[in-house]
Amino acid sequence: MNIKGFGDPKVLRRFVILLGVATFVMFTFWAVFRNYLDAPPGDFEVRQGDILLGDGKYGKALERFNAALGESPDHRGALMGRALVFLQTERDVEARAEFTYLIDYLRKSLAPDDSTGAATLAAAYANRGILHDRLGRYENALADYIEAMKVDEGAVDGPSLIDKVIYGTPRPATIRQRAIYLSQQLALPAHKRLLRIPEKDAEQRMYKPF
Repeated sequence: MNIKGFGDPKVLRRFVILLGVATFVMFTFWAVFRNYLDAPPGDFEVRQGDILLGDGKYGKALERFNAALGESPDHRGALMGRALVFLQTERDVEARAEFTYLIDYLRKSLAPDDSTGAATLAAAYANRGILHDRLGRYENALADYIEAMKVDEGAVDGPSLIDKVIYGTPRPATIRQRAIYLSQQLALPAHKRLLRIPEKDAEQRMYKPF
């Protein structure tokens, strides 16, 4: 005997569709929930901080990165995030200290097969180089750019297509281009050097490996 209504093919079809949708929603929710549960401590807070950093909400981003470090001390994504907040808000002393700490930490702990960690290390060198560049410490900037390329040039080859669209710069400056230029200028007598070009310097973007 059929349950009332289920003998109608239209009703049965509607039931099957609704059951399929409910199953899809349930598995999607479970996948997201499991991803959150399985993520290493601090990763969720870093993702939140990265979104806020991209939106220019630096105070709130810093809170999230600090929260991540509370969950996982020396979380490299959180350290990078804090350093980028300091870089973007011109807290130069704190930015340099944070980048330097991250570089030293990764140099001591990085496994040879850790490609993500290598990208983070390269980005830390690149961003510290940008900081030195802004402060007129050109020899230090050049040294950091060179180290970034030695570690993982692909990770710091330039902003992504999305960044190009957002910032409206079709051919943004890369640290390779800047390093070549600085090397050429520093080889000249001091009175002939042109080390700062505001319109080109403004095209430099921070590097986010996470």
